Amino acid sequence: MTSPNRVTLFYSPQTRATGMRVLLEEIGAPYDLHVLNMKAGEQRQPAYLAINPLGKVPAIRHGDALVTEQVAITIYLADLFSPGGLAPALNDPLRGPYLRWIAYYGASFEPAVVDRFMQREPGPAEMSPYADYDTMLGALEAQLATGPYLLGDRFTAADVLWGIALNWTVNFGLVPKRDVFVRYAERIAARPAFQRVEQADAEMAAEHAAKVGG
Repeated sequence: MTSPNRVTLFYSPQTRATGMRVLLEEIGAPYDLHVLNMKAGEQRQPAYLAINPLGKVPAIRHGDALVTEQVAITIYLADLFSPGGLAPALNDPLRGPYLRWIAYYGASFEPAVVDRFMQREPGPAEMSPYADYDTMLGALEAQLATGPYLLGDRFTAADVLWGIALNWTVNFGLVPKRDVFVRYAERIAARPAFQRVEQADAEMAAEHAAKVGG
């Protein structure tokens, strides 16, 4: 019998969906992958656009619930499967900072990094969601300096989100190789869940490339 808690993760390797698979592995939640070959454009087909009209992964289906957006999925899964563990409880003093830094990722970090990559000016500080790139990054660096994790000694789902993001952005030169960022990313990348998914992703990405002759 299929578990009522089983999650379907709409997935493509080496994308933002990777972090959600790592989170499911960290939690030990039951899940299935609905794999999309983005090199073949499967994320733009009508069947998937009905799931996410933006044609983006990740997305999850859990029972009757359909959830898109990395930040929302992180909060949803950690609360559902790991209350009080990877997600501080509602009455935990760390709950507010936990939500703050998850929201900061989507609202400030990603827009800043994309603008930096595209060589776009952020606009006036009072209108920009992240003020400016250096200010945004400085706040993150100060928070991670309290380490070893985002919230000090406690590892949470927020570290999965941030650790994988920094692993990629530092490696691709989108974030400077400051000691705090490098050590934090390495710490998260060394976890068994990350290692398992990274290996599986490399194999899946090679298969997808082969299917389109890339």
